[in-house]
Formats: sequence, C-alpha cells, structure tokens
Amino acid sequence: MVGACRTLKPRVGRNGKTYELGYKLHVAADAKSELPLAVVAASANENEKKHASALFRKALKTTKQRTKALVADSQYSSRKLREQLSAHNVKTVIPYPANPSKEKKTLLRVDRCFRTHGPACERQIYTQRGAIERVNSRFKEQLCLERHRARGLERITIHALLCIIVMLLNALTALRLNRPEKARSITMLAR
Repeated sequence: MVGACRTLKPRVGRNGKTYELGYKLHVAADAKSELPLAVVAASANENEKKHASALFRKALKTTKQRTKALVADSQYSSRKLREQLSAHNVKTVIPYPANPSKEKKTLLRVDRCFRTHGPACERQIYTQRGAIERVNSRFKEQLCLERHRARGLERITIHALLCIIVMLLNALTALRLNRPEKARSITMLAR
C-alpha cells in the first residue's frame, strides 16, 4: 500500500509571551523513571488539545493500560480527554483554565505565580509534573532538540524518536552497568 505524505512547513506558534517559527513536541513520560513513553510532533501553531487524545492513547498502549494517573498542563484540559481517560480508569490531574465560573472552586487550578489551588490529593499528584519538565530539558539541552537542523514534520518526528531511543538506551546501559543512578544522566555515561 502506498500512502501520501504531506510535509508541513514550520508554523508560527506562541512560546510564552513571544512567537516562534517551528514545531512542538508533545511528550508523555513516566513520572518515576523520567523516561519518555510516547511522542507526537506537530506544527507550532496547533493547539495541544488536538493531539492530546492520540498522545495519551499511545502512552496507554505503551504502559499496557497500567497507567493510574495522568498529570498535564492546563492547555490539555478538555472534556473529551477527561472522558476518554475516565473510561480507562485513569485519574486525570489537569488544572482547569483560569477563567471558569466561581462555582468551581473545588477544582484544581494554577495561578500566575504557579501556585496550585484545589483538592489536596490532586495538588500533591500535580507536583509530579516536574518530571516531564526534566525530560523536556534533556531533549533540548543534552540531545540538541533546541538547535536541530531538520526541516519538515516527518524529519522532526524521526529526530525526536532517535532522541527517545538514545534516552532509553542510556537508561538500559546504566542498569546493565549496575549504575542505576546514572540512568537519567546522558552526559555522565558518555564519559
């Protein structure tokens, strides 16, 4: 079977208060091991909600439906995703947007200073979101995803998948060398 491949040009998307030309990498990672489980590459101008279902479907498949909780940014907050995860008995810990009605004060929220408000159990689970930030940092700084030279969505996806393979092989090597403390340290094992 022959499929048509459409290459997407990099698009302008928001990056904080500025705009950037490029792509977004949506990553699902295990909070305990800080290793990536699934990835979806997209143009920078596409909303996170558009790719959330596919990303978390891949993550659920990777973990063989053993995912207990999902922690994500408020950009991933959607009723469709919450219902999808509820159908798989996955606890959803995603902050609601900052502007809902006042009657929803019992929902998880994150303010401008990144303080969490809401149920204590959800606030405690939400602290695990730092794991994905560390994974993203390794992608950008240690595996050169910040300064890539690939053009086109297909090539960016291949580059991202190669980075994931490097991270997983690094963790496997560290475990085989009986140095599990180095499983996340890509630069230390290379020496």
